[in-house]
Amino acid sequence: MNLVSLKRLLTPVLAVLLLSQGRAVAFDEWLDSIEDRLSVNTFDHAVSTHLSGLMDLEAYSFRQPAPGLIAANHDFLFNPRVTLFLDGQIGPKIYFFVQSRLDRGFDPADDKARIRLDEYAFRLTPWENGRLNLQVGKFATVVGRWTSRHDSWTNPFITAPLPYENLTAIWDDFGANSVATLMEWYDSPKYLRNPVIWGPSYATGLALSGRLGQFDYAAEVKNAPLSSRPYAWDVTAVNFRYPTFSGRLGWKPNEAWNLGVSASTGSYLLPEAADSLPPGKDRGDYRQVTLAQDISYERHHWQRWAEFFENRFEVPLVGNADAFAYFLEAKYKITPQLFGALRWNQEVYNRFPDASGGRTAWSTDSWRIDAAMTYRLSTHTQVKLQYSLLRQERAEHADENLLAAQFTVRF
Repeated sequence: MNLVSLKRLLTPVLAVLLLSQGRAVAFDEWLDSIEDRLSVNTFDHAVSTHLSGLMDLEAYSFRQPAPGLIAANHDFLFNPRVTLFLDGQIGPKIYFFVQSRLDRGFDPADDKARIRLDEYAFRLTPWENGRLNLQVGKFATVVGRWTSRHDSWTNPFITAPLPYENLTAIWDDFGANSVATLMEWYDSPKYLRNPVIWGPSYATGLALSGRLGQFDYAAEVKNAPLSSRPYAWDVTAVNFRYPTFSGRLGWKPNEAWNLGVSASTGSYLLPEAADSLPPGKDRGDYRQVTLAQDISYERHHWQRWAEFFENRFEVPLVGNADAFAYFLEAKYKITPQLFGALRWNQEVYNRFPDASGGRTAWSTDSWRIDAAMTYRLSTHTQVKLQYSLLRQERAEHADENLLAAQFTVRF
């Protein structure tokens, strides 16, 4: 990371901070004044809708190749985004929501801006105590708990944890024909490869959820697995011929603790991979199997989270390509407006025999440390800075640095 890139990154952040002094209150009052206009009630309040949103201005500075799911050919990326949320209620039992985004791609990219529908779903709650909810549509996975706090206002970091964005050597559009091929795939273009779980995984399907005392549960059937890329989440791209089944059981013994276990299984190969499979085999014979554990603790100024993933890709003519990934995260409230966060991430892979007579991981073992600071200018605006250091065993550059900034307006 050079000084020119650093200056380009920090200049807009400092400008925002300077301009915000003395104006944040007025801006907040203006946003508050239009909040009521974004809510509509009809049929004597039997049907209600509310529109809200986030506007994010992001900047990233890094050394090529771009880390994680970032797609850029230069060492600096400016990534604006507008996210709109429509929440609605029809009577006491039916709830619906829609999320639409205007950006340069689901993940940060130097592409053309376009509008996309990320989430949409209807939820039926037959009983007031919430012991059962039925949901159908396109929505975030029930596996883990990071998806419940992944938006830019709630997430104390700008990037996702490593398991949600670190690209492995797995391809989903072609079946590897040998261990050597699989190991070579890590050096292939990143658009060909998949992570253990792709962000919030907005695949299409049906979910059941509810709460029973100290326990909560959720189960879903979807058209695509956790590792699937965003275009596969639409049912028009990948149908339900090989569905993915996932679930989570949670336990909240008190207000401070929340613990959960999750599991998922489904075919990770796209329809176009069918021709590369061994004779007599189809996509359903090769699955992604994931077990996960999550734990969180919140008390006073501290919030702590951890998630662990034991993941297996069943690879044609290779066997089981296993990965263990996890992150440990802590957030501390320094003042009512200032927050600090630290996150440790790691991902390791099982070994296969190599040409030299030894054993080599099928993808590259990695660890990353993330540090971030968030300053809440007002109840509607905040600015965030993040530094990340990534180390990969088999990468051309052992250490990779990322510096990112984000300005968010919530309305």
